[in-house]
Parts: sequence; structure tokens; C-alpha cells
Amino acid sequence: MVSTEATVLVAGIGSEYRHDDGVGAVVAAAVALATTSTRDVGPLGEPLDLLGRCNDADLVVVIDATRSGATPGTVQVIELDLTAGDDTITRGPSRESSSHGIGLTGVVRLARAVGQAPRRLVVVGVEGERFDVGEGLSQSVAAAVPEAVSRVVELIREVDACA
Repeated sequence: MVSTEATVLVAGIGSEYRHDDGVGAVVAAAVALATTSTRDVGPLGEPLDLLGRCNDADLVVVIDATRSGATPGTVQVIELDLTAGDDTITRGPSRESSSHGIGLTGVVRLARAVGQAPRRLVVVGVEGERFDVGEGLSQSVAAAVPEAVSRVVELIREVDACA
């Protein structure tokens, strides 16, 4: 029996110079150290930077700070349905406003249009508290990093088990 390893990309999006906006890179780097089947393609400044890096990936996990009104440090996992039409992927939490130039749903649409969409895309969001200029995560976001890492590692193990 031939064993194939799943292609998993982990991307932290955001800027380490805007406090909690840097949580994506922190989580992605920790995940890359904790797993052997993961490639950390971040940190990325914006979702558009994913284009061309996720071709034919079995799983792409995007980690980013969120501003949904939840309690700071709340970790949310949102799976985007890449097989649905554009109307489906633009509803719900995945359409929340982004501080980045083009949002993730826009990148998904573009990737599909040019035949570069991954098989599965999951967003792990950590509710931020501080987005002003400066370095370092707020206490509530820093405390959520282990949970976010754990959630990403669980997603990777699911994919690896099926490969």
C-alpha cells in the first residue's frame, strides 16, 4: 500500500506591528513547529498573498485576527464551502469586513476562476482587542494562542488520517 501525505498549508495573515493583528503569524509558526506535514506559508500581509501558493492543496488553514464583537480571545473556526456558488461563500461570518485590501472570499472567487483553489479552506479566527500601532499581543489574545494552535493541529490530523 502506498501512503500519500496530505498537502497542508498554514497561513497567518496580519501585521505584527498592529498588536493583535499579528496573532495569525504567531499561531501559524507554532503550528509549523508542532506538525511535520505542514508548510507555513506566512506571515502574509493580506489574503491575496495566498493566490498561487495553495494550488491543489488538500487543506489551507488561514489564521487571522477578527473583529466580530465577540469577547477578545474567542477562537472561531469557519469552513468555507469551496464547491458552492459565490452567493453561498459570501454569506455569514466569512463576509465580515477585512482590514486587508481584498477579503478572503474575494481571493477564493479569484482562485476558483483561475483554477487554483485548494480542496478545503478553513479560517481560524482569534477575536482581537488591540489593532493600534505597536508590537505584542494583548493579554486576552496571547492567552488564546494555545487553543488556536490546538484547533489547527486537530484540522491537520483529520486530513492526515484520510490521506
